[in-house]
Amino acid sequence: MARRTVAVASASGLHARAAKLFVQEASRLGVPVRVRAGERSVPANSMLGVLSLGAVRGTEVTLEADGPGAEEAVDTLAALLARDLDAEDG
Repeated sequence: MARRTVAVASASGLHARAAKLFVQEASRLGVPVRVRAGERSVPANSMLGVLSLGAVRGTEVTLEADGPGAEEAVDTLAALLARDLDAEDG
C-alpha cells in the first residue's frame, strides 16, 4: 500500500478551488485513492467527501492507495496538496 502524509498548504484548506483541483486530479489519475484526516477517510475523487473532511491550512492528511499506479498517484496528489493552490493563477 502506498501512503503519504502531507500538510494542506492552500490558504482555504481543502475547500473551494483547492478542493476542486484536488478532486479533478484524483479522478484523472484513475487510481482509487483515499484521503484521511483524523479518523475520517473518504475517496479522493469525491468532492462532497473531500469537503466533509473540513481540512484547513496546516491540517495533516494521509493519502492511501493500493494496486498499479498507487505510488505515482499518492505522490502526485501529495505534491498538489503541498502547494498553495489559492495563490496560483488558474
